[in-house]
Amino acid sequence: MTVPNNTDDNPTRGNRHTSPLWRGCLLVVTVLLVLAIPLGQRFGKGAHPGTLTELLRLSPARLSKLPISELNLLCASGLSTANEPDIKQCLTMLDAWAQHVRSETERHRYRYERNPAEFENSPGYFRMLMLAVVLTEDYGVHYDLARTAGPESTRIDDGFFANPRSVFLYGLLGSERVGTCSSLPVLYVAVGRELGYPLKLVTTKGHMFVRWDGAGERFNIEVTGDRAVNRFPDDYYRHWPFELSPAEEQTEGYLKSLTPPQELAVFLSIRGMCLRDLGRLPEAADAFAIATRFAPECRGYREMCASLQAKLTSNQVQPTPAASNSNL
Repeated sequence: MTVPNNTDDNPTRGNRHTSPLWRGCLLVVTVLLVLAIPLGQRFGKGAHPGTLTELLRLSPARLSKLPISELNLLCASGLSTANEPDIKQCLTMLDAWAQHVRSETERHRYRYERNPAEFENSPGYFRMLMLAVVLTEDYGVHYDLARTAGPESTRIDDGFFANPRSVFLYGLLGSERVGTCSSLPVLYVAVGRELGYPLKLVTTKGHMFVRWDGAGERFNIEVTGDRAVNRFPDDYYRHWPFELSPAEEQTEGYLKSLTPPQELAVFLSIRGMCLRDLGRLPEAADAFAIATRFAPECRGYREMCASLQAKLTSNQVQPTPAASNSNL
């Protein structure tokens, strides 16, 4: 690295009277910097969507560059005026959590190096354990016990989605730090990706989990159990929490790592279920229709959209302006 010469021979150091040419260059640079912001926003370079409507207009390539946390939080917007997510605050908090996880993982790395077998000889598993310990012990993240129910008591009208905070990311970032299988895996993926971990979201029937897929390893992580994390093979999720038929696995895309557009479709479907439980059926139908656009291979989204539209027709409930994309 070249170090500037710290002597009086350096014509720019400590010179109070800059030349006209130097002042002219400074003016040009300043103008360019001022113009760079509106130009960047105008052409969408590095710009982040501020609303769900703006998000839905992005191409799959642009979606893939956005943090999963933004997709999730924007899909939660407008569901509850009393508990609207503060997206900027949530993103700032996630960044701080990720830095703390990084620090704690490095501080305890000697444990893995000293005895890899304690962590199943898996660097990825060690990192996920550390991520889980920090989230649960340092930040108090936990499952919403009020929404703990076995498969035998689960129904489509059981009100599971009545409280958006329990199924979207911002509920885990609030004072209660509470979530469900709809939000806890998203938190782990969001923080893990900030650390460079190759994490994916994966769905099975009535459930969502995390997959580490990269850096020479592939394994599933269950983050909603009584332990911090559990590792289960794909076949486990063919039987839990519901029996999954080969036909369902194929038509719904279960047990496959989701792409960013498919992740957005999942969040839109969660939004649709919240809107349905809140009695906002036209908006719920719209949410599932758009989810189908981002994940056309998922039969469940099409069927739910058709069911809601049929109910609207039978009840003679007409879509209102509130059901437009801007208020999804």
